[in-house]
Amino acid sequence: MNATLARGLAGGLLLLALWEAVVRLAQVPPWILPPPSGIVATTWSARGALLDAGAMTLFEATAGYAIGAALGLLLAMLLALTTPVRKLVLPMIVLINSVPVAAYAPLALLWFGTGALSKVVMVAFIVGFTVFLNALDGLLRVDPAAVSLFRSFGAGPLGLLWRLRLPSALPAILVGLRVSTVRSMIVAIVTEMLGSQKGLGWTIFEAVLQIDFLRVWAAILAASLISLSFFATVSAIERRLVFWR
Repeated sequence: MNATLARGLAGGLLLLALWEAVVRLAQVPPWILPPPSGIVATTWSARGALLDAGAMTLFEATAGYAIGAALGLLLAMLLALTTPVRKLVLPMIVLINSVPVAAYAPLALLWFGTGALSKVVMVAFIVGFTVFLNALDGLLRVDPAAVSLFRSFGAGPLGLLWRLRLPSALPAILVGLRVSTVRSMIVAIVTEMLGSQKGLGWTIFEAVLQIDFLRVWAAILAASLISLSFFATVSAIERRLVFWR
């Protein structure tokens, strides 16, 4: 275990201990803020349902993540090659991305139904924007001297893209992929809360309607653990690929 991970675990355990102590000493009602021990106990007792719900949410998040990342990277490469089209299309893309994700969710549910497809589409939509913007920024932030050098050796636009721009943009692309892990889970859960009958988002919404706040916190805990695992996996891949940073 490295020092950073050890410090993170120690800080997390200290925070949980303080949370438990404050809630019990101040006698805070569980519907306002339950103790961590109660959340863990509820999570364990409802582990079967939470595992099923978490598996559905993880599927929606990862499927949309893969589709969105691929489309975002492809669009960034296309616009990096065509300056006139980039100047025309980029403002419209930024404008669409400036609208909160919750505003698009009802449309996705209307067009694609309340099943998994609408969640996958929403996740792909948001992840695609994030990866696209990071990738395009990295592809365009290339040393002009390096571009001139490659052109002097006869490299065309595709050669520049493959041999210079993509390797130079790799750190920015991976940052976008890492950030998108958390966004994919958030979007999947929010869309589930607006229209679904499966997943952690639906579990949270149903528990709120039933005034079962311990189950709300249990679902939040499950979502947090899945998000952390997803984030850690992509971060490990990033450290292996961008080993010089």
